Amino acid sequence: MTESKKPWAGRFEEATAKNVEKFTSSLHYDSRLYRYDIQGSIAHATMLADQKIISHKDAASIIRGLKNILFDMEKGEFVFDPADEDIHMAIEKELIGRVGSAGGKLHTARSRNDQIALDVRLFLRAEIDGIVHLLTGLQKQLIKLAKSEISTIMPGYTHMQKAQPVLLSHYFLAFAEMFSRDEQRLGDCKKRLNVLPLGAVALAGTGLSIDRSRTAELLNFPAVSANSMDTVADRDYIAEFIFVASLSMTHLSRFCEDLVLWSSDEFGFADISDAYTTGSSIMPQKKNPDIAELIRGKAARVYGDLFAILTLLKGLPMTYNRDLQEDKEPLFDAVDTVKDCLSIFTEMLAHTTFNAARMYQAASGGFSTATDVAEYLVEKGVPFRQAHEIVGNIVANLVKSKKTFADLGLSDYQKYYAGFRADIASRVKPENSINARKHRGGTATAVVKERIREFEKILNKK
Repeated sequence: MTESKKPWAGRFEEATAKNVEKFTSSLHYDSRLYRYDIQGSIAHATMLADQKIISHKDAASIIRGLKNILFDMEKGEFVFDPADEDIHMAIEKELIGRVGSAGGKLHTARSRNDQIALDVRLFLRAEIDGIVHLLTGLQKQLIKLAKSEISTIMPGYTHMQKAQPVLLSHYFLAFAEMFSRDEQRLGDCKKRLNVLPLGAVALAGTGLSIDRSRTAELLNFPAVSANSMDTVADRDYIAEFIFVASLSMTHLSRFCEDLVLWSSDEFGFADISDAYTTGSSIMPQKKNPDIAELIRGKAARVYGDLFAILTLLKGLPMTYNRDLQEDKEPLFDAVDTVKDCLSIFTEMLAHTTFNAARMYQAASGGFSTATDVAEYLVEKGVPFRQAHEIVGNIVANLVKSKKTFADLGLSDYQKYYAGFRADIASRVKPENSINARKHRGGTATAVVKERIREFEKILNKK
């Protein structure tokens, strides 16, 4: 290690106070960006040499030194100096210590302002790809369940009251649609962040003859940023990513809420494997859906990350301010949390079974096919509002007498409307109710099977 001297210390007459060093340091969390910092520095050095701003000999020395540092970091053999402010200074100081004065040329035409913007964009670009892979894996698990449970009928709910029968497969596909939109949003986010910031320097660019397009080519950026002030101030892509992560956590949390309810004795719809549940320290009979509950709780954590970044940005003057050092911890936390939750949820779901008999029994109760009776009357020419009232009267009297549609004969139906025929008995069966909804997006078996096939074609291409 070389002597710990600040690279910006030239105009200062006093050394930085130790407590200031401790308070301002970000090395303890931004050190995880080391791969991207080195990747960006290698590209920058290459471009500087191509432009004859530094010699090819110096560039070769710099690149060799950076690769050796990366090798040591990957092996876990690199020792960080706590006095270093951040990952940029840690690597630059080590580079100068290894290759001499040539290392001091690396920061030519570059500032930590555009350097950290580059590191975070490279980091997030890679992490988005990983999260999309996890979302694809979850969708594949949902499609697998949708195929295996294609005959399982369950009650659909609105307002947490039984509403209409649906296929359990239709339920799974509903979440597949949600996670598909999450993938699309991540793709859009990646397009907006996939712009090279390097070259904005501190805020105004540089008077040196850099070639930003060459750097973009080396780092696989399809575009370069168009305004240097915006470039160093911009953290929209972080806020956008955390928003998308928050939506994914919302979708996971809603699914988990259902699993918590469904695994209770009152519902009995689902059984989560012992390997993905926990017990009670005092009650021997307990089998708790803790994974689902923790994911539900961690959604709030990611929401907090989103609120943190939005609050951080809302009052900042142009352009770069040290406040922006605080952008990385919420980002890292959101990335880590959503990845962990997607991974463990997919595992848990693969080890969850569903009680088809219990679900069908529940779907048969609560007058869940009442709308089918009303639609039957509509087919007979009755205005829907009148049909609604007729069926409402039937349900009200059945509730009073503690009976169901199954207890009614044709003559009973005809007391309410003379146009009822014997085929009404089949219309109130859950399976017939489901298969009547055969339009695009409906819960009919044929429609759900078609959507499964569509999903399989999409997912098989990934």
